[in-house]
Amino acid sequence: MIDWLGSDLDLDKVPTHVGIIMDGNGRWANARGLHRTQGHAAGEPALFDVVHGALDLGVKWLTVYTFSTENWSRDSNEVDFLMQFNVDLLERRRDELNDLGVRVIFMGDVMDDRVPRILRDRIKDAEDLTAHNTRLTMVFAFNYGGRIEIVDAVRAIGRKIADGSLNPDAIDLDAIGRHLYEPDMPDPDLVIRTSGEQRTSNFLLWQAAYSEYVFTEVLWPDFDRHVLASCIGEYQSRERRFGGAVDESLTDIER
Repeated sequence: MIDWLGSDLDLDKVPTHVGIIMDGNGRWANARGLHRTQGHAAGEPALFDVVHGALDLGVKWLTVYTFSTENWSRDSNEVDFLMQFNVDLLERRRDELNDLGVRVIFMGDVMDDRVPRILRDRIKDAEDLTAHNTRLTMVFAFNYGGRIEIVDAVRAIGRKIADGSLNPDAIDLDAIGRHLYEPDMPDPDLVIRTSGEQRTSNFLLWQAAYSEYVFTEVLWPDFDRHVLASCIGEYQSRERRFGGAVDESLTDIER
């Protein structure tokens, strides 16, 4: 029994992989007369409450959208803050994540010249420290874009065709999947977007082809393990068909 869980979730049907588009930090700050960066800072406690909730519920993979390839177009002061914020977060929280048994992975172009060297170093430190943890894999989608990921996969496949190591006729869904950034990552069962926006924003475009989406009005700094559980409850109420269908006119015996 999970002491904080008020809803009647089926813990045997918790999604293996949950992806979250963490949205609404700026609006949360603006509503309080604060700078947008203060909204990003307020999102940190929400993130770690969700980590604890995911661990309690038995989620095995948690992917959070922390910085997109499009976010570079934001005000330079906000971008600089986000870069340093990630450095600070890893320095302060790395050991906590490790103690919790969380494996940390950064998915995206962390070697981009615009990413500060100190952040690249902290990313490597966190990944190395937590590499053998198995309770939860936490993927930070950082400098990440779903379209670019697919383009990079096509480029990698093209190079193999050019050097003769891959036959074009061998290209199928599995072949493309093997060339994505994290080929061992299972497709997300559930993708949550906060703040009421209802779009994918270039997040896990290939992997989320058959994910269930839950859109919540809650702004990210107000999100917590209880809202996570509510979203999983919504997920459990749906019938996942993966493109199939059930003929409701048939009797149970005919089915």
